[in-house]
Amino acid sequence: MSNFGIQHNHKDGLDILEISGELDAHTASQLEDALKIVLDQDRNRIIVNCQSLEYIASAGLGVFMAYIEDVRSLGGDIKLTNMNPRVYNVFDLLGFPTLYDILEDVSDAVEQFSKA
Repeated sequence: MSNFGIQHNHKDGLDILEISGELDAHTASQLEDALKIVLDQDRNRIIVNCQSLEYIASAGLGVFMAYIEDVRSLGGDIKLTNMNPRVYNVFDLLGFPTLYDILEDVSDAVEQFSKA
């Protein structure tokens, strides 16, 4: 079974999900559950810190695609940060940089939310 973890922090009106390990078909439901919890609490400004994410499969990408429209329809956004080159390449191949803000680090995402 794949190793995967999520730490959830709520600070200054932002929800920061720190994901680690391998996001695949076996673990995608954990990310989906975390996003549901945030949205069920009427919060929609989400940062996903991918610093410790080692691998992402199509099931993980599907979770991001499933929630972006919902989050944006509520006036929020999901910003992705700290991707290693291998993980970024997967997002890039599928055109995610045109759909998501993919930023260097969490502080850049916080700054972007503060400008919005």
